[in-house]
Amino acid sequence: MTRRILGVDPGLRTTGYGLVACDGARLRLIEAGVVQPDPTLPLERRLAELHAAMTAVVSDLRPDCLVIEELWTSYKHPPTAVLMGHARGVIALTAGSSGIAVHHLAHAFVKRALVGSGAARKAQVKAMVVQLLGLAHAPEPDDVSDALALAIAFANVEGQRDRFAAAGATLSRRRARPGALPPALAQVVRASRSGERRRGGD
Repeated sequence: MTRRILGVDPGLRTTGYGLVACDGARLRLIEAGVVQPDPTLPLERRLAELHAAMTAVVSDLRPDCLVIEELWTSYKHPPTAVLMGHARGVIALTAGSSGIAVHHLAHAFVKRALVGSGAARKAQVKAMVVQLLGLAHAPEPDDVSDALALAIAFANVEGQRDRFAAAGATLSRRRARPGALPPALAQVVRASRSGERRRGGD
């Protein structure tokens, strides 16, 4: 059975996407590109543009599922994580509105799936995207390459699950234990909650 897997690398400035068809061990690139909302618009308008564009992408490409990276950023810059969260929410809403399942993969997991190391460099990941999809050159910009890496990594997971199922076994899914927020991000959350309490008491 052929699966159509849409990888999405979300961002308010540039969102990369890539649709990969997976038939057993065979991977084939169907389409890849970027969505770039007008950066001069206010946040709510940029989110609306992102939603409209991704809705069109999903409608045109008809993926079986959508894969997005778990929220990851340098915690030295917590506002980046907040803005990324806005974009991820819009992507998840787009998929959910179309009845498409959304899967989340960790940044390090994608690197391990393609290169064999969670500490692999971006250039190594791009090289594997080129090799596995049989491309003539690396996709640009990096947002597209990252989106395709997500789709390929998920295809690997599903391929393993199919092989386990054929052998009468199951592939377990381990969930990470919930932990404390990184200090810088925790400070932002605490500050936000304190502000809400103050407003509530006014």
